[in-house]
Amino acid sequence: MTLRFLGIVPNTPTDESPTIWLDEETGDLLIQSYKATEEEVKACQEVGSIPGHSTDVPDHETIIRLPAVMLKFIPRPDDNGEAGSAATRA
Repeated sequence: MTLRFLGIVPNTPTDESPTIWLDEETGDLLIQSYKATEEEVKACQEVGSIPGHSTDVPDHETIIRLPAVMLKFIPRPDDNGEAGSAATRA
């Protein structure tokens, strides 16, 4: 697995650091962020997703809260292969 650091929430304390990495082999994002609260998970389940799809969160998955400031680090198709280039603009 080859990971590339994309970005971190600016000015976070050393023990609280929402961070995003890109797996360069698969294009997957690995995200460290805040766990959704029980109230937030219930709200997600109430909204649901597509008809007939379970709203349960399996044990091997979780719901996280990604701070809006982190959206600039998510690669976009218009990055021309420069996924994570936003990290330099942080």
